[in-house]
Amino acid sequence: MLANAPRAQVLGHSHGKNKNLGEVEGITARQLSMLSTQLDFTATGKQQGFLQVPYSHNLGGWANVMVPCTVVARGQGPTVLILAGNHGDEYQGQIAIMKLARELTPEMVNGRIILIPSLNFPAARAATRLSPVDGMNMNRAFPGKPEGAVTSQIAHYLTTVLFPLSDVVIDIHSGGRSMEFVPCSTMHLVADRTQRRTMLDAMLAWNSDFAFLYADIAGTGLLPVEAENQGKLVVTTEMGGGECVPAEVHRITQSGLRNVLIHLGALRGREQTRARLGLPPVILTQALHREDYLLAPESGIFEICLDLGAKVKRGQTVGYIHHLERPDRAPEPLVAQSSGFLITIRAPCLTQQGDCVAVIAQQVSEREVMAA
Repeated sequence: MLANAPRAQVLGHSHGKNKNLGEVEGITARQLSMLSTQLDFTATGKQQGFLQVPYSHNLGGWANVMVPCTVVARGQGPTVLILAGNHGDEYQGQIAIMKLARELTPEMVNGRIILIPSLNFPAARAATRLSPVDGMNMNRAFPGKPEGAVTSQIAHYLTTVLFPLSDVVIDIHSGGRSMEFVPCSTMHLVADRTQRRTMLDAMLAWNSDFAFLYADIAGTGLLPVEAENQGKLVVTTEMGGGECVPAEVHRITQSGLRNVLIHLGALRGREQTRARLGLPPVILTQALHREDYLLAPESGIFEICLDLGAKVKRGQTVGYIHHLERPDRAPEPLVAQSSGFLITIRAPCLTQQGDCVAVIAQQVSEREVMAA
């Protein structure tokens, strides 16, 4: 079990009421978040409230974006921050967290669980990956700015308030409308070996058929990286994708989240393992090189030739880009640059040049992960 996080003073808040800026010693007004909340993160029991972000629009001069948040706390134990909706069109985690937030009682918890089902709330309402209020990608917004756009303010609040309060950060993703993943728990290959071991154990506790170590090839400012840099145990996922979510994907998202919480000691219950569930060992994979991520060389219609989760050989044709304006032209083949498993594919057929259309992940052992 993880040590209980210190009862840190939440910047700008005390017992659910906003403090004047001058009351916070050593913190300038520019460093303080404009975001406010009536939630008291130091209290025991169960609270339902909102993170309120100032936002003016054409029909609302004094408006706020209201991000729902639930806090359940009792006794000693870890503080676990559970997030989904980092990208608004990824609903598997949002549903899992909403269900868990409704069902949790303080008697079920050791320590403190903070649940934010729709972190990028404007994007979740609009079914978009990026926020419609400022066009920002939440997962490229960290560490954020206290007086920035709405997305940046939320990122800053997590960076300066919620991450420091937490021992564990769980960030549930899926492919959204753009990608289709084999449902898998995921993590970065962090440098610190102790942190890596605890993250690996927690990732495997999700009990998904695949586990996936990934690299960042599309920019900086990721939520998991900020939490990792603060020394947190970070668990992420890619729970399927597309707009139609099968029941089996909802089941593994919800059961996996609960099992990880039990594994961490934050939720009472008996931890399940794949062996205890009668399942074969997890397929542990990694895609840490740019050539593992196949990008469309041209715009067109994408055809996948292999089943998701299939084994792939280097040099094998994974799919084709068909030319919409020139059907007489032979399609452009997409060839695997490495051998492994087809871990994800592009969901929409219509594809722009530079879009990621497939990822090939190599199978590795736990020993290799720890030695890397």
